[in-house]
Amino acid sequence: MAFKESDRQEIDEKLAALITNSNAIRAVAAAVEGTIGPKGLDIMLVDRFGEVTITNDGVTILKQMDINHPAAKMLINIARAQQEEVGDGTTTATIMAGTMVQEGANQILKGVPVARVIDGIKLGVKRAEELLEEKKMDVKGIDDPALRDVALIAGREHTDIAELVIEAAKLIGEEKLKSKDFKLKDTIMSRAGAKNEVFTGIIIDKQKLNKQMPFELKDVKILLIDDALEPEQIAPEALRTEAGFTRHLEEKEEFKRNIEKIVDLGINLVLVDKNISSDAEEILTDAGVIAVERVSTRDLEKVAEHTGAKIMKRTGIKKSKEEINEHVGEADKAFEDRKLKQIRIVGGKGKPLATILVGAATEEIVDERERIAKDAASSLQASINYGIVPGGGALELAISRELEREKSKVKGMASYGLDCVI
Repeated sequence: MAFKESDRQEIDEKLAALITNSNAIRAVAAAVEGTIGPKGLDIMLVDRFGEVTITNDGVTILKQMDINHPAAKMLINIARAQQEEVGDGTTTATIMAGTMVQEGANQILKGVPVARVIDGIKLGVKRAEELLEEKKMDVKGIDDPALRDVALIAGREHTDIAELVIEAAKLIGEEKLKSKDFKLKDTIMSRAGAKNEVFTGIIIDKQKLNKQMPFELKDVKILLIDDALEPEQIAPEALRTEAGFTRHLEEKEEFKRNIEKIVDLGINLVLVDKNISSDAEEILTDAGVIAVERVSTRDLEKVAEHTGAKIMKRTGIKKSKEEINEHVGEADKAFEDRKLKQIRIVGGKGKPLATILVGAATEEIVDERERIAKDAASSLQASINYGIVPGGGALELAISRELEREKSKVKGMASYGLDCVI
């Protein structure tokens, strides 16, 4: 068959685009190859501002790479999807996807039709998934010894982190770990100078509003406000009028009465999403109440779940004492950690929630210690939900052999696509 010169040029351009895409994907995969597994090497990343990150976490490396190539971006999105769904295994997903693309490009360059390569890859991936399902083993409850091995390997053989994750999982319980709305990794934080610790409670990464407020509370009654704790605002134009200014003074007085109402109810911890006015600060400080402003909505929700509190808006404090009391949560103790500059709430009367505090020797390794702990937590939770398989590449080799046998059953050139999976 004779090709016209224009046809040859079009084919050459398509092959050039294929090679460019393959090379871009290969370059991204190569950047994380050396970090795979518990023995993987750390990589030092330096951004344009001179900020240094030391890590061997695949998705962290990929996120910080300045990549514009569309094919390479697709590979990074695969890693992000893996991180979102499972929380670990991003390096493995990146390397496997990159290798399949590279091998597929090689087959196409040898003359195998693109459609046949795709058919073979789909067939191989589907069969590999079936084999994975057949060979997986279910975890026998939260006390299964295999979970410690999972946490240890995913935690890059940091024994202290593996023990913390196991302890937290036992505190939380299997039922909670199997909930799709709960992620164990979200209970983890790391701080320089902190001791490794797991406790039933919540850490708010804020300090109390006023130094004169108490450092510790017992028999805590908690009020959560998803708003600013300040009087209703009067428009500047209205303030220029006598009626408007009078209304402003009335709002301030009503606001003070409402704050005193909170004190009368015995509420001794107030967490607010936005700012707290000076009037409220003064009244709460005099009454021995701890107030914390600019607490994130996510933290408010966690405190609400743990203490049984209901989050209210600013206008909620205008309600009767009985109605406000229905929104109050309870906990055994709350205190400020002056060294770490945190507020801790311990022993909430709502649902049990554990916090994993991972210590780090220096600021430079804080983030990496937290990433390691989150990988361990994610892998442990995934094991409880989906089961475990042999590691160290053993399962991949076993599946590869099975696919080799399947290859003889595949008719036509789709078998070359199956080679990409093998």
